[in-house]
Formats: sequence, C-alpha cells, structure tokens
Amino acid sequence: MGYGKYLVFRIINALIILIIATFIMSALFVKVTIDQNKANYQDALMNWERTTGNKIRQQSGEKAYEEAKKAYEEQLRRQYNLDKGYWSQVIDKTISTLKLDFGQTQTPIWGTNNVRKIILTAIPRSVILFTTATIITMLIGIFLGVRAANNPGSLFDRTLSIFALLTYSLPTWWTGMMFILIFAYKLGWFPLSSMFMPGDTILDKIHKIALPVMTFVFVAFGGWAWTTRNIMIGTLQEDFIMAARAKGLPERKVIYGHALRAAAPPIVTMVIFSLLGSLGGAIISEQVFQYPGMGLLYWTALNQGEVNLVIGLTYFSVVLYLTGVVLADMLYGFLDPRVKVGASANM
Repeated sequence: MGYGKYLVFRIINALIILIIATFIMSALFVKVTIDQNKANYQDALMNWERTTGNKIRQQSGEKAYEEAKKAYEEQLRRQYNLDKGYWSQVIDKTISTLKLDFGQTQTPIWGTNNVRKIILTAIPRSVILFTTATIITMLIGIFLGVRAANNPGSLFDRTLSIFALLTYSLPTWWTGMMFILIFAYKLGWFPLSSMFMPGDTILDKIHKIALPVMTFVFVAFGGWAWTTRNIMIGTLQEDFIMAARAKGLPERKVIYGHALRAAAPPIVTMVIFSLLGSLGGAIISEQVFQYPGMGLLYWTALNQGEVNLVIGLTYFSVVLYLTGVVLADMLYGFLDPRVKVGASANM
C-alpha cells in the first residue's frame, strides 16, 4: 500500500514537472514564433499591396484602398496571432502542447504539415533502432561483465577492460563513418544511406538499420561489460553471497539468481538512461546514417526554422525522460524490496 502511494506521488511529481517544462519551453519559443510571424506578416502585407491593393487603388480610389488595407491588416494579425499579448500566447501554447496540438510546419515534411503526424512517424523508427541496439548491447555487456567479475584479474578480464575503454572512448558518429566506409563503401555489405524509400519491404528496412545497430553495439557494449563487472565484483563479496555458496547452491544460481538480482537496480538505471540518452544524442548519429528518426527530424527542424516541430520534439523528449524515471522507480520496487520499505517509511 505504501509503495502504491509512493508511485502515485512520483507520477504526480512527473506531471507537475512536465507542465513546468512545457511552460518554460513555450515561453522561450513563443518569442521566436512572434518574430517569425511579424516577418511573415510584413511579407504578406507587401505582397498584397503589390497585387490586390494596387488593383483596388486603380479601380476604386485611395479611400477604398485604405479601408481594404486596414481590413486585411486585421485579418493578418488574427492569422498570425499578433492581436494577442506575449503571455496570452505562452499560456495558449502551453495548453495546446499539453493536448498534443503542435500546429503545422511551414513546409511539408514526409508528405504532411501536421507536426503530430510527423513526430509519430519518427518516434517508432528511433525507438526500434535504439531499443534493438540497447537490448543487444545489454545482453552482450551483462554476459561478458558477469563472466569477467567471476574471474577478476584473469586474461579475459584484463582484455575486456582494455577493449571496453578503447571502444567506449570512440565517438559514435566517427565509428559510424568508419563503418560506412568499410562495410558499405568498400565491402558493399550495407547501403550507404539508411533512409527508407517508398516500396521498401520489411527485409529492406532491417538491412538498412543493421549498420547503425552494429555501430551502436560496437561502441557501447564494452562500457556496459566494464560497468557490470565492477558492480558485480562488489556484490559477489557480500555476506549473503558467501552464505549462498556455503549452503552448496550451484554457482550459476548464486551468480544469476542472487548476485545479479541484487546488482540489478543500478544496471536498470543504466539501461533506461542509456536508452533515453541515445535518443537524445541521435541527432548526429542519425544524420551520419541518414536514418529517418527523431534525430534527423530535429536536425531538419533546426535547419528549416520549424519552431512548432522543435517544440513538439522537445516535448516528446521530456515525456520520454519522465516516463523513464517513473518506470525506473517501478522496477526498483520489483528488484529491490528495500525500496518498498523505504517508500513506506517515508510516506
């Protein structure tokens, strides 16, 4: 019961943080939107004066022109929200963003101007890419890390530590460029671009994301193994592990049934924030591979000055991070009963 209240408290906290973050984000970007709308207002008015306004002046005289111009200016102010004050626009933008109404882009992206549709197209692609890569990295890293922790100081342990430091220090984008050069350009095993094309089958898409996944796994699995090894070495020295071994339990059950479960909370934290961090850092990685996910979309939005799209992508990033934090709290309670005890005691 106490743990349930704790989770409700954490979810409410996350919702409050989401509202505050959305308000701050709206306050920053609305200023940019106002400047952009003022420029669009001036362009539209000048275009009207050269075409429609000039005709009205020639056919109906100066008075009719001034009245038509005044009416058109009012129409443009409403169209570009220039008839509202700054804080009024910030509040409206905050409410509409929380309702997932992000508005339209100035130019079509992937065949539509609807920001929500564009983002909902990109999110599954990035999640599939980085979730697949993170799961593979996690399985390989935990397996190698546990094996190294069980034989500290061995040749395997030392080799793994050196390899982990070497690969983890390489930037993902640089490794990606080297992999493209070797496996795509020289050997021709993979396409140079991971951009999806109309008519691509599922096998074509799997083939296109294989190289980005391989790059991410190569860079990250050594760090995972090294971190898991260090956590497990400390856990394997605990009294309950020695007691389990003294009872004669099989070594496999001691390691995977007792030690790994006790070491799971920090590993789970690493899993969740590694996944969220990879989504946030996907701007460069997806740009290198031309992979049509959130990172490439963010890059496109910044280059084209699509403020509504930047707001939508930032909002979804905040939602993903807060969801990850709440999910981590839920998993802590399952993996470590002491979290439930602590939660109950504090409530």
